[in-house]
Amino acid sequence: MASTSTVATSQEALDAILCDTLPRQGDWSDEEYLWLTDRTRRLIEFTDGYVEELPMPTSKHQAILAFLYRRFYAHVEPAGGVVMFSALRLRVREGKFREPDLLVLRDGSDPRFQDRFWLGADLVVEVVSPDGPDRDLVDKRADYAEARIPEYWIVDPRHDTITVLTLTEGGYVEHGVFPRGQSATSRLLSGVAVDVAATFDARR
Repeated sequence: MASTSTVATSQEALDAILCDTLPRQGDWSDEEYLWLTDRTRRLIEFTDGYVEELPMPTSKHQAILAFLYRRFYAHVEPAGGVVMFSALRLRVREGKFREPDLLVLRDGSDPRFQDRFWLGADLVVEVVSPDGPDRDLVDKRADYAEARIPEYWIVDPRHDTITVLTLTEGGYVEHGVFPRGQSATSRLLSGVAVDVAATFDARR
C-alpha cells in the first residue's frame, strides 16, 4: 500500500495568510475587535479602527487593585450592586472599547451590566501605568467622560495619590486629590472612604 504524507504549511506561510486575512490598523470594526479579544489573553483596547495592546500588570499593580476591589465590594455588593475587575471590556461608544481596572454598578439589574462587555458603569478605577501615564490621566479621562461615567478614580503609585473625578456637563472636575495620611472619598457612593497609605502599602 502506498504511503501518503501531509506536509504542514510553514509558519512563515501561515503568518502571511493571517496578515492578509486580519484587518490593517485603522480598519478594525467593533465585531473584529471583540472576535480578537475573545481569543487572546492579552489586554487590548480599541479606538476607531485601531487596536492597542496594554502592558501586563505588575504584582504591585495587582495588589493595589485587589485592595480596592475588596473595599468597593464590601460597600456595593451587599446593597445589590456589582464590582468587577479587569480584564472586562467596557464599550464607551461605537468604535471605542476600554478595559478599566475596576468597574462598579450600583444596581445589579442595570441594563448596562452585560456578559460579553458592559455598556457603561457608575464608577471606574484605573491604576496608572508607569509606561504611559497619559493613557490614564488624559486619554481615559476624556473617554470615560464621553461614556458619561459619573465617577472616575485615578490611582497613581508614582505619587501615592488617589484622584477622584466627578462628572459635570463640562466634563470631569476634581472631587479631591488624596495623598498619604488621608482617605479618598466618593461623592457618588456615600460612606466609601479608602485609606490612601493602606492602598499603596498593600502586599508591600
